[in-house]
Amino acid sequence: MLITDTKAIVTGGASGLGKATARAFRDSGAQVTIFDRDAERAATVAAEIGAGFAIVDVTDEASVTAGVAQASAEMGRINACVNCAGIATGEKTFGRNGPHALDSFQRTISINLIGSFNVLRLAANEMAKNEPNEDGERGVIINTASIAAFDGQKGQAAYAASKAGIAGLSLPVARDLASIGVRIMAIAPGIFLTPMLESLGEEIISGLSADVTFPKRLGKPCEYARLAQFIVENPYLNGEVIRIDGALRMQ
Repeated sequence: MLITDTKAIVTGGASGLGKATARAFRDSGAQVTIFDRDAERAATVAAEIGAGFAIVDVTDEASVTAGVAQASAEMGRINACVNCAGIATGEKTFGRNGPHALDSFQRTISINLIGSFNVLRLAANEMAKNEPNEDGERGVIINTASIAAFDGQKGQAAYAASKAGIAGLSLPVARDLASIGVRIMAIAPGIFLTPMLESLGEEIISGLSADVTFPKRLGKPCEYARLAQFIVENPYLNGEVIRIDGALRMQ
């Protein structure tokens, strides 16, 4: 799929990896609709990069249904979906305060895993209406996993489980959606320099960077975005998880 023919929705598109992806797609000629819960920030980013936006809670079926309908009406169709909305949870299975809180585990799974599935299934339903290209392709979906899916550290039970679920979705969903010509991929980032990490200060960032094999720095959101664009444009990528981590393997 040519990026100039792409009509994409990007969840979590008002910050971090989602914002970088929305910007990169727009800079390359795609149409983009940002999905985000933060109305003020979404409106600001959308105006800045020339995108549309919809206020969407990825865990809510009605909210996503309305957002997909709005995006499709405004762009004419949807043929790409990039799921970047998510949260990070740090809590041990058993710690000083006793067992892991069930509500925080459920919330992490609900947003990161169920939210991504909620969006992709409704996006795929919309993509099924598209005319196929020469490869029979009607759309592409990109989910955001994490290297924590494979190298989860202590305190990451909820986060790692949610991202392992994203990785596990890739192949069965690819098989499910083959009949309508929709591809699905997952990107598993390592440690990226998002606003959340920038707030930790140079000393902590330097410590995190030391574990990266090469280059010895944190990933840049634009590098995630470039990989997402490559996936959109390469029609033979399907049903797989790609790590982008500078060869980092967390201890």
